[in-house]
This record gives sequence, structure tokens and C-alpha cells, in this order.
Amino acid sequence: MFLQHLVKPLRNTNNFYLSTSTANKARLFSSTSAVMVKAGDTIPEVTLVEDSPGNIVELHKEIGTGNALIIGVPAAFSPSCSNSHVPGYINHPKLKDAGKVFVVSVNDPFVMKAWSESLDTNKSSRIRFLADPSGAFTRALDTEFDSAKVFGQNRSKRYAITIESGRVKDVYIEPDNTGVSVSTAEKVLG
Repeated sequence: MFLQHLVKPLRNTNNFYLSTSTANKARLFSSTSAVMVKAGDTIPEVTLVEDSPGNIVELHKEIGTGNALIIGVPAAFSPSCSNSHVPGYINHPKLKDAGKVFVVSVNDPFVMKAWSESLDTNKSSRIRFLADPSGAFTRALDTEFDSAKVFGQNRSKRYAITIESGRVKDVYIEPDNTGVSVSTAEKVLG
């Protein structure tokens, strides 16, 4: 009872945000297992970065009430991400029908900009490459996995999320976190 005034629900789950008088001492804890992003959810109000640290993107505002596609990848420049997953979307004939398209990775904005330029040199696909430097967006979607031994820090599972009228329509998350099977352009865009 004594902590009741400090605790407020988060995302209509059994997750709680415990705050103290100092924001730096805030902690997130869960009394149940986490729930990954699912149909009907809204996009988290977490900022991302595009091209440089000063270029903040509020993805939930960018999408608004429209249609979009968010492609989550474990790492820029990794073989699967660079050779098949993202190029599959860039080259897919139905990409233009997906609405706004974003690739998100737990990387810094400079790496994401360089990766974007290496994959889509003429920007014909209209895909925007966004950095999630701290992993906050990834954690808000509950798509983070322990990959510090390989990537040096935790990263995002590979996924694709279709958005319709501002809400999550379909979610395609790789069951092994990094494979390229359920989140391919062919499976998501048809």
C-alpha cells in the first residue's frame, strides 16, 4: 500500500513503472512475462534518430493514422540484413503500396545512414533508415534479445510490422530472432 502512489500501469498489462523522486532512479519491472507487439497496438511514443543525432524522428507521429511498414533488423551491414532481408523489400514491386516504410535497428544514426546509402543509393524505394541507439523503441515493442556476445549489446529481433490506420495490423517476428523466413518481403507484401 505504501508504494501505491508511486506505481502506475503501463500499456494495459501487468507491467508497472516504478518512479522515485529522481528520474534517474526509475526502474521498469514486470510481474508477468512480457508481451510482444501485437495486432491492434499503437506505435510506442519513443524517439528514433535519422542520419545524425540531432535529427529526431517520432515514428508514432510520422505514421499518424496512415499506413506503414516497419522492418526491424538485428544489425546494419550484417550479411542477412544486407544481402537478402532489406534488399528484398527495396526490390519488391508492392513496396509502394505499403505506405511509409522504415527500417529500424539498434545502431547509431551514422551507421544507419551509411547502410542506407550502400543499399539504396538512388533512394528510389523511399525507405527511411532509423537508428534506435539506446534500444528504447525495441524494448517498447518487446522485440529485444540478448545478443551482446555477437553484437556487443542487445539488439532487435528481425521482424516486419504492417500498420493500417495508425494501428498494428500484422506482426511477423522471426522465431529464432535473426533468421530470414517469416519476415521476408514475399511473406509480408505478397
